[in-house]
Amino acid sequence: MELHSRRILYASNADKRLPMASTTKILTAITVLESCDNLQEQIEIPDAAIGVEGSSVYLKKGDVYSVEDLLYGLMLRSGNDCAKALALRFGGSIGNFAAKMNETAQKAGAIESNFKNPHGLPCDGHYTTARDLSLIACYAMENPTFKTIVSTSYYEQRHWKNKNKMLERFDGANGVKTGYTKAAGRCLVSSAEREGMTLICSVLNSPNMYERSMQLLKDAFAAYQYTQLVKNGQVMEHGVAQEDFYYPLLKEEQALIKVQSKPLKKPTMYEKKQKIVGQFEIYLANQLLFSGNLYKL
Repeated sequence: MELHSRRILYASNADKRLPMASTTKILTAITVLESCDNLQEQIEIPDAAIGVEGSSVYLKKGDVYSVEDLLYGLMLRSGNDCAKALALRFGGSIGNFAAKMNETAQKAGAIESNFKNPHGLPCDGHYTTARDLSLIACYAMENPTFKTIVSTSYYEQRHWKNKNKMLERFDGANGVKTGYTKAAGRCLVSSAEREGMTLICSVLNSPNMYERSMQLLKDAFAAYQYTQLVKNGQVMEHGVAQEDFYYPLLKEEQALIKVQSKPLKKPTMYEKKQKIVGQFEIYLANQLLFSGNLYKL
């Protein structure tokens, strides 16, 4: 999936509901970031966050960590204890936090998923799809703090190394999260940016998750070009555009792009006291990709 347009470049069983192990933590992290006003807030680790099964940073009761520390422990070391500590702080209970996670998933457009916990340990009714997981990752990667965390190879404050080997193995890789349980198999959500185009790749229950993800990303970068279709300040017949629009296109699709403009019957005022006098529409063959406002020159 290309991040900005959400265009799916390649899919197989994209809508099959599957467990997703620790890739769950992508949603946990962005839900926390949207709930938190101060990343330096100090959290005293509660008893309930100690000794959670699976991957851990080995939090101890009474230790004090910042929210930022716990987010790095969550995303770099896949700490299930970090997940629980953050969920309890920002939800009050695991159930309440899971409800917030599901709200965030809905905002991201992930409507075929259901989240029951913040860490991804096996649980009835805890599932996603490859499409939904990609949508959640795209949404999360639009948050600059999230992007910084998941692209970090080593967090010096706590001496934590990122488990995601994509960062060192694939040119342009800048995220996102690994996952594994017996029930879910090997899961990986990857992000990579080349020449201004960011691609998100999600594989679930994929034994060779790194090799598979690298091949998918490599093929997509080779096949698609991130093409500017409208430029900020571009003058059209019925006004001027004030935004850039890019879209990933195959070579053979370039000739099928059509940009047209039309006047508004009744011009309207924009919040910056600018007059909207028309609209532009971008088509790929007969499919409308995007429409935007045109302003008075």
